[in-house]
Amino acid sequence: MTILQIIGGGRMGQALLSGLIEAEWARPDQLAVIEVERSQHVTLATNFPEVRLEHAPLPNVDAVLAVKPYLAAQVCGFIVNPRRVISIAAGITVATLENALGPSARVVRVMPNTPSLLGVGASGVAGGSRASHADIQWALGILGAVGIAIEVEEAAIDAVTGLSGSGPAYVFALAEAMAKAGVEAGLTVEAATLLANQTILGAGRMLAETGQPAHELRDMVTTPGGTTEAGIAALVDGDFDRLIGEAVAAATKRSRELGAE
Repeated sequence: MTILQIIGGGRMGQALLSGLIEAEWARPDQLAVIEVERSQHVTLATNFPEVRLEHAPLPNVDAVLAVKPYLAAQVCGFIVNPRRVISIAAGITVATLENALGPSARVVRVMPNTPSLLGVGASGVAGGSRASHADIQWALGILGAVGIAIEVEEAAIDAVTGLSGSGPAYVFALAEAMAKAGVEAGLTVEAATLLANQTILGAGRMLAETGQPAHELRDMVTTPGGTTEAGIAALVDGDFDRLIGEAVAAATKRSRELGAE
């Protein structure tokens, strides 16, 4: 029986387990989770009772490396004779992983994001020097179980990190700012928070489900001389596009620095 092991039972590892089971990509007994922290074992055993739980990587088994970036190369040294390895470690290059895993491993580097926890993630997938088309499709299937996944060149993975990997935090910051502004305009904290959060949810669904580009949806809301036009003008005056651009660029740059370190 073919087994896929997920090395790291943290939030992203658990999100992948849930997604793969719910999407019927694999049965629970075809999955294993490798977790060295014993404090996590009770949670994993409770949430995934049929999934194999181990303390060390299994030999000769495909793997998803879901550990902190600073641990990635070290953990690779404990993976014995892997055929295929997906890494979600931010900033860690394919070359670093291939060197750590040895000459036979086929590596696919991936950057998911935290909405994967709810099955609505966004991931970029890049194959290594030995990865085949089939390996890329395998990885796309795994990440597709927790949202959408697209293939990119490895050189673009840092940009994926800056945009969608870190992007949820930008949206959360927007929600905080909108709620704060609502309070300053006269709403209660509870009302402002509820309205801001639901507005972002609704706008996101419109983007995802209507198929219309963002500028068209924005124009639909913006009546000439109306309230939305006044609000958009304030964003333009505050150089909103530049600020978002700088946020994505800074996160992209930090991802490259992590790889260099």
